[in-house]
Amino acid sequence: METPTARWRRLLPRTPGRWAAAVAALAVLVGGGTWTAVADDGPPAVQREDRMLRPGGVEIDTSYFTAGGSGKRPAVLIGHGFGGSKNDVRAQAEKLAAEGYAVLTWSARGFGKSGGAISLNDPDGEVKDVSGLIDWLAKRPEVELDKKGDPRVGLTGASYGGAVSLLAAGHDQRVDAIAPVITYWNLADALFPDGVFKKLWAGIFVTSGGGCEKFEKKLCEMYERVAVSGKPDAAATELLTERSPSAVADRIKVPSLLLQGQSDSLFPLGHADAMQKAISANGAPVSVDWISGGHDGGDNETSRVEGRVGAWFDRYLKEETGTGTGPAFRVTRTGGIDSTDGAALKRGASSDTYPGLRSGGREIPLGEGTKTFRNPAGSAPPAISAVPGVGGGLSQLSSLGVGLSLDFPGQFGRFESAPLATSVHVTGTPTARVTVKATEGRDAVLFGKVYDVSPDGRQQVLPSQLVAPYRITPDQQGKPIELALPAVDHEFDAGHRMRLVFSATDLGYASPAEPATYTVTADGPLTVPTAPAVTTAAATLPWWTWGLPAAALVIAAALLLTARRRTATPAPDPALTDVPLQITGLSKKYAKSVDRYAVRELSFRVEKGQVLGLLGPNGAGKTTTLRMLMGLITPDEGEIRVFGQAIRPGAPVLSRVGAFVEGAGFLPHLSGRANLDLYWQATGRPAEDAYIDEALEIAGLGDALARAVRTYSQGMRQRLAIAQAMLGMPDLLILDEPTNGLDPPQIREMRDVMIRYAAGGRTVIVSSHLLSEVEQSCTHLVVMDRGRLVQAGPVAEITGSGDMILVTTAEEVSEPLAEKVASLPGIGSAVRLDDGRGLLVRLDGATTSRLVADLVRLDVPVTGVGPHRRLEDAFLTLISGGAA
Repeated sequence: METPTARWRRLLPRTPGRWAAAVAALAVLVGGGTWTAVADDGPPAVQREDRMLRPGGVEIDTSYFTAGGSGKRPAVLIGHGFGGSKNDVRAQAEKLAAEGYAVLTWSARGFGKSGGAISLNDPDGEVKDVSGLIDWLAKRPEVELDKKGDPRVGLTGASYGGAVSLLAAGHDQRVDAIAPVITYWNLADALFPDGVFKKLWAGIFVTSGGGCEKFEKKLCEMYERVAVSGKPDAAATELLTERSPSAVADRIKVPSLLLQGQSDSLFPLGHADAMQKAISANGAPVSVDWISGGHDGGDNETSRVEGRVGAWFDRYLKEETGTGTGPAFRVTRTGGIDSTDGAALKRGASSDTYPGLRSGGREIPLGEGTKTFRNPAGSAPPAISAVPGVGGGLSQLSSLGVGLSLDFPGQFGRFESAPLATSVHVTGTPTARVTVKATEGRDAVLFGKVYDVSPDGRQQVLPSQLVAPYRITPDQQGKPIELALPAVDHEFDAGHRMRLVFSATDLGYASPAEPATYTVTADGPLTVPTAPAVTTAAATLPWWTWGLPAAALVIAAALLLTARRRTATPAPDPALTDVPLQITGLSKKYAKSVDRYAVRELSFRVEKGQVLGLLGPNGAGKTTTLRMLMGLITPDEGEIRVFGQAIRPGAPVLSRVGAFVEGAGFLPHLSGRANLDLYWQATGRPAEDAYIDEALEIAGLGDALARAVRTYSQGMRQRLAIAQAMLGMPDLLILDEPTNGLDPPQIREMRDVMIRYAAGGRTVIVSSHLLSEVEQSCTHLVVMDRGRLVQAGPVAEITGSGDMILVTTAEEVSEPLAEKVASLPGIGSAVRLDDGRGLLVRLDGATTSRLVADLVRLDVPVTGVGPHRRLEDAFLTLISGGAA
């Protein structure tokens, strides 16, 4: 199920990538489906077939993705989130297809272009559709079969798509592995936790599905009945439970990767805990991963999650026993801010066994006594915790020590610990033993939460903005009961207090409309799980917190390593002493692959004074090439020579190379000049070799150098980073996407910087996706696609090899005359220039000499004729094999 924010973003119009749009123009109809070549993140090329299928008696809109080769391969089904469609998972499908899977995506009933009504993963509806799609995969010649009619198949998907993955594994024994993401185990428990109606999420749920009329009739009636009463009945609970994965818990016996969100008030961590217990009890391998984001927003760690899902399928579908699937348990922890860019710092923690939600319980004494508070008439105003669609941002703030929750006086009771003597990291579900009473024999509806309170008591933070609802019936009242608080991963610092609060209201839930008085007595300590077996990885810190002090040691170690390896390093080539760069037969395979290449048989040469543009679509191998050039990774084959010296990690010739790759970090409180001075000092090289003034003059920062870097605009930061790369005035300067995040004036300034630097006889290599900028700033180009060289040469030569001819004239060309030229044999089109003094003519069979003869015959006052093609046109033609 999507958040509203995610839904609005998904509905916004999107502009296709230039090369993706060009290649898509090659679409042809095949066998009732539409086959389309799609852009991918790496080789081989991916093909997509769109077609309508009727796997369960309802038309289902599908897309089928395959890539290269004729061998058999496992299949993967990817489901989408609630309110979405198959288009939402296209990028993941293309990636998995390129990695050797046959991938099928579909729009579930009632969504996208599919027919039918939404029936919430009914076994006789959406789950039956999935089994029909597996039937279809079994008939595909390229899909690997375990036996006739039984394809090797895995399922993944987020939220709604994750639930149908679990359900399909329970209903169809042909499923071999699953990887559900931020999904539910029991939908009744999710929307009616402990018998309390989760009204805000339920309303968003129905609205994002298109309204009640889009649902199966009995589901619509159930929702309206509960929404009016404010309390779920037994029939509603039974209806949702029978359509939940928990209904087939004993039948899910396949390897399962469970990824659940910490910022998730819709499907909290307890759902993944229930999944783990049930599936592992069936004897299947299970791993649990608590990601940073969730349905309330935040960082869903898409790249990492998709990478782990891919590895899971590699292990259990491709049966690559050497593939690591990650730990049995992993949690992403957030804490602190990178002061260079304001991003939250994240690190992983893991253990070899799943700790559950109550491992390593530690008792925290609470103040004793009884608290009395009221549920107001109409349950308003309500306390505020998570706000669907906004809560993820609040959750991230809570991890950084900012509290935004709200409880109203007289509507809550609290119990507080003494200041903590040491820090306590809570991983799981805290529990409290309390006695509750309500007036007049009514149900008590309470909301429990544990705050992190600062030493001065002025700031309280609600971890992940989560609360736990409870409906305590009259027969449960008056005697001690154990209440489970929300499962979280949160560190309480030494000196802080834990504050247990029970509130009578919460914005996200329905509370009784009748006023009531509640009393709560704490019958013991707060027990918090510490999961001692979970080990936190080293924090990811801004580079400058460790890089500057360690830089001199790293350089010394690199030089020592070079000295030890000198006997194995190829001898210098005297013939290349003045050549900045020559690459010969360079190849690099992807990790864990024997036949897939990031770069393959790449060769080109760069001369002094050139500004060389390195171009290619995503996955072309540009960054891999640059990393090998800088000695960061080692080629599998071939060699790189800089000024005749072979490149190895720590090679002395690398001191003649300056690089700006993936941005640079700076100490924000220091001036730009002080940052550069400090950086150069860390290299251990003499101050007079820095040429700081020359680098700064080229970068053009002016008076801004005296200001603190935190006051810099993005463009100024980029130019300071370029100046840092220029320190020492290296003979070869490498810039990877130097214009990222810059506005047009800043891009123009960066272009001037590169041109000025090369004007002194030095060489610049720039990788960029802004073709218009490359065309204006570069003298030469190297175009790559799928790891291979497509073309290399001067910009004018590459752009001038097309079929578009520029005709300039002494006088303005009239529109009727342009139409005459366009109607000539062998001419595709003729368009007047903006000023009227010339034509752009596209040849369609005619030669240039024939065109000139016809222009003279028509009395066109020609002053010049030559080829004309934009770099964009040339680029699209090159990477699409000449078909653009």
